[in-house]
Amino acid sequence: MARLSNQEGLAEWLPRRLAEERPVVTVVGDAILDGWWDGLIERFCREAPAPVVQVKRRDFAPGGAANTAMNLAALGADVRFVSLVGKDSAGQELLGRLVAAGIDISGVVQHPGMITTTKFRISSAGQVMLRLDDAATDVPPEGLQELAAAIPGALAGSNAVVVCDYEAGALEGPVRDALMGALGPTRSPQTGSHPDSSHRQGTLLVVDAHHPARWAELKPDLATPNAQEAAGLLGTELPGGAARCPFVEAHADQLLRASGAGAVVVTLDRDGTLTLRSSDPDASGDDTNGARATHRTWARPEAEKQASGAGDTFVAALTLARAAGLPLTTSVDLAQAAADVVVHRPGTSVCTTEELARHLGGFADTALTADELARQVEAHRREGRRIVLTNGCFDVLHRGHTRYLNQAKQLGDVLVVALNSDSSVRQLKGQDRPVNPEADRAAVIAALSCVDHVTVFDTPTPIPLIELLQPDVYAKGGDYTPEMLAETAAVEHYGGTVTILDYVPEHSTTAVLERIRSTGENPHA
Repeated sequence: MARLSNQEGLAEWLPRRLAEERPVVTVVGDAILDGWWDGLIERFCREAPAPVVQVKRRDFAPGGAANTAMNLAALGADVRFVSLVGKDSAGQELLGRLVAAGIDISGVVQHPGMITTTKFRISSAGQVMLRLDDAATDVPPEGLQELAAAIPGALAGSNAVVVCDYEAGALEGPVRDALMGALGPTRSPQTGSHPDSSHRQGTLLVVDAHHPARWAELKPDLATPNAQEAAGLLGTELPGGAARCPFVEAHADQLLRASGAGAVVVTLDRDGTLTLRSSDPDASGDDTNGARATHRTWARPEAEKQASGAGDTFVAALTLARAAGLPLTTSVDLAQAAADVVVHRPGTSVCTTEELARHLGGFADTALTADELARQVEAHRREGRRIVLTNGCFDVLHRGHTRYLNQAKQLGDVLVVALNSDSSVRQLKGQDRPVNPEADRAAVIAALSCVDHVTVFDTPTPIPLIELLQPDVYAKGGDYTPEMLAETAAVEHYGGTVTILDYVPEHSTTAVLERIRSTGENPHA
């Protein structure tokens, strides 16, 4: 566990290592059965100007909270599912798929008076033509009472609890009361105030809800609103385009207060995610050095496809990683990678441990030659994108590195990272460095969602690369001024800008290596 708590970068081995932890995760929430029906359209019906879809394929998949449970199981968690469904064919189909995935459904209540929520998507040639929702209008009170009675036993011994509230009725009345009683904060015996969650005894609590404020009393460790849900917390619409992330970050305090969470991860679809943490390290579980901490991820979008449930995959991977002890920023990066896997598939799907490992392993050979990189940069420039270049050794990736690279990304549209070759690192740092060879360093850096391209250079300075690429911004981290850098003249010669970013001395690679050597830990074990 200690090794995972120090892991700051993504690597192919990490998903398998997380699965080995096999944390017990209880998912409580609204179960949905997703139906994907696809067929051919060759005519219109006689009764109305509506297309006739001749159905050729019927697929079903657990959706809503059940999809979160499926993703957790696929990533290696020991999953318990707690929900209320009907004794109907949809309920049977849903539960059968959960059991087949190895999920414990002993906490699921089947009630004859309940309709299992089902969402049928009718499509043709990859285009959804219509969605039919079949859902209960009245949830049976006795079903809620039975579910509430099952809550304490289902939560016992859990490493993490995910509350998935889609407002379909399963978390109303006595069920909500039972969750509040089991998970809600206690009060200080001295003052009767200052709620805390210490009685949860280390159980991670994640709230994924249409209205997160409804669960603010629980003081969750994490809340994961999407853009619309974050707007609801703020009581205003979010701006579009490039202004959206700065707006969310500017309202961090309000989002944290409204959700009651130690950290809020706002998911923004094609714009990735923005993580907002309290300055109190006890609130978010990570040391923030007493300052407001934010972390951005960038999605890797492709052509639009009819995908559903990528947000559930994100929540599942984030929960698994945090429950296993991974730092919050690394957990969010991993969750973004998992969401990137499923967002390019049609229908409702899950990301497995092996699929995520293969996805991360795909970055192993992504370092470009200078000529290849120049062609990529020229293509970006033709599309009007602003190019940012930075360089460094990036040996033994740590939080200072990831914070710096996230800052560099925000200076433009495309971030290029130039890595010092192994021989140049030895010249700069000594014969015992680098700890990680250039191929491994390139793979880890490329796996970060904020990084678009990686290259390796072997010259004393990156000036030849700067002259070749002519980036709009050359970013450098450290206690420098532009006048101190040999690269400044080359950048300013063609009209570029040099920007100095934060220096984080307490997170230097040298300091990390000293801690590792002092404890005798192997960072790659």
